[in-house]
Amino acid sequence: MRQKIFAICDMEEAYALRMAEYMLEKIRIPYALHLFTKVEELERFLEQEKIEILLIAESALELLRMEYVSRQVAQVFVLQENDMREGGQDNDRQKQDGREREDTTLYIRKFQSPERIVSILIESAKGLAEWPAAGTQIQEDVKLIGVYSPIKRCLQTSFALTMGQILAKEHKVLYFNFENYSGFGKMLGREFGTDVSDVLYYFRCDQEKLALHLPAIIQNINGLDYIPPMQSQMQLWETEGGQWLELCRKIAQIGQYEYIILDLDDGMSGLFDLLRECYKIYTITREDSFAVAKLNQYEQILKFHELEDIVDKTVKCRFPIFKEVPVNLELMTHGQLAGYVKAIIREDLYGK
Repeated sequence: MRQKIFAICDMEEAYALRMAEYMLEKIRIPYALHLFTKVEELERFLEQEKIEILLIAESALELLRMEYVSRQVAQVFVLQENDMREGGQDNDRQKQDGREREDTTLYIRKFQSPERIVSILIESAKGLAEWPAAGTQIQEDVKLIGVYSPIKRCLQTSFALTMGQILAKEHKVLYFNFENYSGFGKMLGREFGTDVSDVLYYFRCDQEKLALHLPAIIQNINGLDYIPPMQSQMQLWETEGGQWLELCRKIAQIGQYEYIILDLDDGMSGLFDLLRECYKIYTITREDSFAVAKLNQYEQILKFHELEDIVDKTVKCRFPIFKEVPVNLELMTHGQLAGYVKAIIREDLYGK
């Protein structure tokens, strides 16, 4: 059986290349992807082949002979380059989230994030529920690594990101931040169109499409995959530990992750449920009296609730005074903290 064809046509070559690269990297579709930057090349191709899905710039569609489209293309998605098209036909179309439908053709605003364009394609095109089937395998041996301390401003997130980036050099690793106010976007100098709340939505309401949307939501820093932390903490309070665990296992299955690093926080529900399922737990300590008092209270609570298994899996880390910790999150594998974390990985995770 011949593989179905997904084609992109845009005379703006740089845009077409970026879109094709994004789809190949993020979606990993089993369709054969073809890229055209000239309409005449697309027409020659259509003389011999049928296209299942055509994503085409509006200016290119105007030059394409429509008999090819009606005869050889099953689904057409037009990258709309102007807000208003000739004829004032907007009232004849249904507008929603950057898309406009006219008969069987869907118009999508061209100048928006590739994540949003792909999301519209996934929601609207027929047959895309088959996309994840080829790349999804059950990942049963994912190891959850918890990083949690009742002591604040103790380099917990720096430690977790450093461990994640070091492990990612040899393994498939995901970093998952549960802080109420992570400041991640500010630290990376970027804004995220999607975050953990979107992952939770698909997990709860439409799990069949989670595998389609997840690759577009996941970001990467120095080889380490991460899901942008949610902007509102309400869902952190409302989501129980059992749901977080199910979500982690589902994400591991989709992404085939070997390790998921959980950067945990008091402001979430189900903290102890997650800690109990972790392969290892790293708790950062300090020597000052307030830190010692907080750690003692935390350990007393574990004992009171008969959570000795959390204590047994916990490795306490007391850092030396580091002269400098990288501010750039992409440089966490360099410096004194990285050397400390590498030693922990060798001795504790790898047993060397």
